[in-house]
Formats: sequence, C-alpha cells, structure tokens
Amino acid sequence: MLDMTLVVQLGGAVPTSPLDMLTQSTLATRIVVAVLAVLSLISWAIMLAKWRELRKVERAGQAFTREFERAHALEAVAGLARHNPANPFTRVLSRAINFFAEMKPGALHQAASPLSGSQVEALRLVLDAETADERNRLARYLTPLATIGSVSPLIGLFGTVLGIIDAFVGIAVKGSGSLTAVAPGVAEALIATAAALAVAIPAVFGYNIFANRINRLENDLENFGTDIIALMVREGRI
Repeated sequence: MLDMTLVVQLGGAVPTSPLDMLTQSTLATRIVVAVLAVLSLISWAIMLAKWRELRKVERAGQAFTREFERAHALEAVAGLARHNPANPFTRVLSRAINFFAEMKPGALHQAASPLSGSQVEALRLVLDAETADERNRLARYLTPLATIGSVSPLIGLFGTVLGIIDAFVGIAVKGSGSLTAVAPGVAEALIATAAALAVAIPAVFGYNIFANRINRLENDLENFGTDIIALMVREGRI
C-alpha cells in the first residue's frame, strides 16, 4: 500500500499496458515511436509492392520461356518479343534481336553470313549488360528496405536511452529509488526498443527474401541469354 502511494505521488496512475505506458511517456519517447511507425508503414508498403512486382515478373517469365522453347526459328522468336507484354525476358530478347539486326541488316528474313567471333562476344556482353539493367530495375527500393532494417534498432536504442535518462533524473529529483518507482520509467523506455524490433525484423526478413528471388531471376535471365545464343547457333547464324 505504501509503494502504491509512493508511485501515485511520483507520477500518477500506474500504467497497466504498453499503450498506457506510451500515452504517459515522455515527448522524446513518443517522437521516436512515431518515427518508427512511419518507417514501418514505408517498409510494409515497399514489401507489398515488391511482392506484387516479382510475382508478376516470375509468372510472365515462365509463360514467355515456355513459348520461347516451342519456337524453332529466330524470326518466330522475334515475333514473340513483339507480341508479348513487356517483361525482363522480352527486353533481353529484344536487345539480342536488335543487336543481330544491326550487325546483319535483313538477316532475320533471309540467309546471311554468320556472326564473327568478335560479334558473338559483343552479343554476349550486350546480353550481360541488359541482364544487369533488369536486375537493377527489379532491385529498386530494396536499399531503403535494408536501411530501415538496419537503422530502426539504433533509433529504438536512442529512444530507450533518452527514456531511461529521464526516468532516473525524475527519481533523483523526487528522492525515491525503490523498484516500484524505477520499474514504470524503465518499462516505458523499453517500449522504443520493442517498437524498433517490430519494425526491423520484418524489414530484414523481407529484404533477404526479395534479394534471393531477384538473384534467382537474374540467373534465369542469364540462362535465357545462353538459350538465345544456342538458338542462333542451331540456325547457323553464329
């Protein structure tokens, strides 16, 4: 009974939930939690948008590569690139077709001498460059997601330190060091750390998952570029 009276004298009603602690917390703690809430919304928006984008790209890529495997001529493959919705695979194929057309004008529709060794090497470099461009396009906004995952714990720690400092200053001013007096202030300060972990953990998981999916797509694009060159070899264009 004495401890409860002391707590009431030191700071009013005893908080009974994290929400109560947050509403009774210091301005610094509330600002830190508000910043973390904004970062959480940004990270979830990025993850949702990236999940939808990668799902769309993967489905389009699988459908397009199945059509590519059924085509047995470079001219037919060029038609696929024109008539399918734009996606990383169609753009890689279009880059290869355009390069071939520039090296051998009119060769898509009539016989022509095959590409030289240096031209084949240049084609390989062109396909690698397009694959790298597609990977960079797919990886947009992953850097902010990684930044949120790494910075959020530090922001939470900053809020926790400020909260603990404020709690101990209040205890020193009011002259009580009992556990009942110290615990609410420390618990309030730790809210910032809990909020930071709630932001950082999903962001880190999301970044790793999406980075792995993008790496797989990059490998698929590299293999697709090899398939394009193999088709040219079968037709005697290389």
